[in-house]
Amino acid sequence: MSAIDENRDENQGQKVSPEEKQASQNIKQASEGSNGQPEAGGHLNTEEKKKKKKNKREKQRFKKRIIIAAVLIIIAVIVARVYIVKKQAEEAAAAAVSTANIGTVMRGSIQDELTSSGSLEAGDTYTITSLVEGEIIEADFEEGDEVTEGQVLYRIEASDAQRQLNTAERDYNNTKESYEKYLPQYEGGIYRATESGYVTDITMKKGDTVGGQNGTSIATLYNDSAMELRLPFLSIEADQIPVGADIIVKINDTGETIPGRVTDKSNLEETLTGGTLIKYVTIIVSNPGGLTESDTATAQYGDIYSAGDGAFTAYQTDSLRCELPVSVEIAEVLVKEGQYVSSGTPLFRMTEDSHQDAVNQLEDELTSAQDNYDKMQDDLAEYTITAPISGQVISKNAKVGDNISRSSGSTNTELATIYDLSELTFEMSIDELDISDVEVGQEVEVTADAFPGVTYRGHVSNVSLNGSYQSGVTTYPVIVTLDNMDGLIPGMNVDGTIILSEAEDVLYIPSGALQRGDVVYVKDDSLTMPDMSAISERALSEVPEGFTAVKVETGLVTDDYVEIVSGLSEGQEIYVSETESSGMGMFGGMTMTFSGGPGGGGPGGGGGMRR
Repeated sequence: MSAIDENRDENQGQKVSPEEKQASQNIKQASEGSNGQPEAGGHLNTEEKKKKKKNKREKQRFKKRIIIAAVLIIIAVIVARVYIVKKQAEEAAAAAVSTANIGTVMRGSIQDELTSSGSLEAGDTYTITSLVEGEIIEADFEEGDEVTEGQVLYRIEASDAQRQLNTAERDYNNTKESYEKYLPQYEGGIYRATESGYVTDITMKKGDTVGGQNGTSIATLYNDSAMELRLPFLSIEADQIPVGADIIVKINDTGETIPGRVTDKSNLEETLTGGTLIKYVTIIVSNPGGLTESDTATAQYGDIYSAGDGAFTAYQTDSLRCELPVSVEIAEVLVKEGQYVSSGTPLFRMTEDSHQDAVNQLEDELTSAQDNYDKMQDDLAEYTITAPISGQVISKNAKVGDNISRSSGSTNTELATIYDLSELTFEMSIDELDISDVEVGQEVEVTADAFPGVTYRGHVSNVSLNGSYQSGVTTYPVIVTLDNMDGLIPGMNVDGTIILSEAEDVLYIPSGALQRGDVVYVKDDSLTMPDMSAISERALSEVPEGFTAVKVETGLVTDDYVEIVSGLSEGQEIYVSETESSGMGMFGGMTMTFSGGPGGGGPGGGGGMRR
C-alpha cells in the first residue's frame, strides 16, 4: 500500500482534494512500472542495463518528490482545521463575554459586614455547688421559681463547724487580750516597772535574755507605801470579822488611829499564854509617811478588840520579774539598787533586733489567730447556701434529707442551676484579618433558626483578645448582647451580622468589575477593538473586545461591591473579569461576586466572614 493510501486510511472521513487524488494515481503507476517483469527476448546488453538503472533512479526521485508534496498537503489541511477550531473558540469566548461576564452599574445601599453563627446563652448562668459535707436540713425552693440574689436556698447541718468556730473565737480573744496588754511594754524598746517600791538585789545585766513563757526575776522590790499588820483576836470574835471589812488601827507610840482593811483571816486556832484561844487577822493600812517596821499597833472592829498588838511590816517585798511573753536581750540596765520606782519607771533597754523580733512575733500571733477565726466563720457560712444572682431556677438536684458527700473525690457537688434571663448573649468568632474593625457598641443584626424572617437587634458588648488558633487561622471571640429577645430562649441557634460601615443611595458595581488602577471596562457598541487611551500596555491584553477602560473614583469597598463616586452612570453595562466571576450569581438584575474584590478582605476563617 502506498503512503497516500496509508494516509487515506488514517484520515478516513476527511475530504481529499483533486490535487491529492492525482498525486496518488501517479505514484501508483510509477510503482507498478518499476516492479514489472523484464520483456521477453533474452538477456539485456550493457547499454540497456545502464539505461534501465538511470530510469529507475529518476523514478525513485520522482516518487520522493510526490511523497513530500503529499505530506505538505496533509500538514496544510491540519493547520487549516486548527485555525477553524481556534476561530470557533474565540467566537465562543466573545459570546461568553457578552453574557456571563456582563454586569450593570446599580444604585442603592451597600454594607461592609461580618457574619458568624452562635448559640444563645443566658446573660449570667450560675451553678449552685456545695464545698462542704453533711445532711441538707432546708431547701425551700423548686424548679422554675424566681429567686433573688442572697436568698437562702440550702442549709446543711453544721454542728461540728460551729464548735470549731467557738474554739477559734476564744483563741482569738485571748491572743488579742495578751497583745493589747503586753505590746505597750515593748514600746520604744524600753521595759518599764509595773509596780512601786525600792529596788534591791538587782540580778539582771547587759546581754542577759529575759522574759518568755515563765518570766525572769531581775531584782527585789521593797514597797512600804502600804504596811501590813498581823493581830490576834479571840477565836470566837475573829469568826465575826469578815475578810474585806474596814477596821480601826491604833498606833501604840502615838495613840494615833488610822483606817485599815482586813485582807486575810486564819482558820487555825492558837493558844496564848494563859490558855486563851485566838486566831490571827491580817490588816493592811496606807503608810501616812512615818510608819516603820519598828512601830506596833492594835485594832478594833466595832465592839471587838484585838487580844494583843503586832508589828508593822512592808506590804510588798517581792521578786521583781520581767513578764514579757516574748524574750528579749538586755542592751542596758537603767535602774540602780536602792532606787525607788513606780509604775512606768524604765528598768532596762532592749537590743534593737530582739525588740523588733518580739513585736513581730506578737503581731504574727494575733494575725494567725484572726485568720483562723475568719476561716472558721467562712467555713460555717458555707453550710448556708444563698442565690449568687437573681434569676430563674432551671434545675434542682438535691432536696431535704439528702446527704452531701465528697467521698468520690470530687471537690464540690452541683445542687442547682440558675439563669439570669434579663438578657441573652452569644459568641461570634471573628477572623484575625477583621477583628481590628470590631468595636464595643457596634450594631448587630441577629436572625434565629427558630423564627425565620424575623430580625432581632443586638450590640457588641465585649471584644476579647484571647484568640484561638486552628488550621492556620486565628479567630477571636466577640460577645453580642441582644437588645430585644421576644420569644428567644437560651440554646437557640442564631446568626449575627456586624455592620462595619454603610453607604446609602449610591452607585455601586460588583467588586470583580474593578480592575487594576481603579479602572472599569464599560460596554461601548461603537468599538470593535479595545480603546487603549485610558489603559497601560500591561493591561491591554485584559481588555475585552467592545469595551472601553474608564478611570473611576471609589468610595466604600466591601468584599462584594464597590461604591462608585464618579466615572460611571447608573445602568451602564460593565465587564466582570473571569477570575472574579467564577462564583457569581444574578441578583437584582446584576452580576455579583463572592470571591473578594480590590480593597476588601477575603472570606473570614473560623466562622467570622465578610459577605
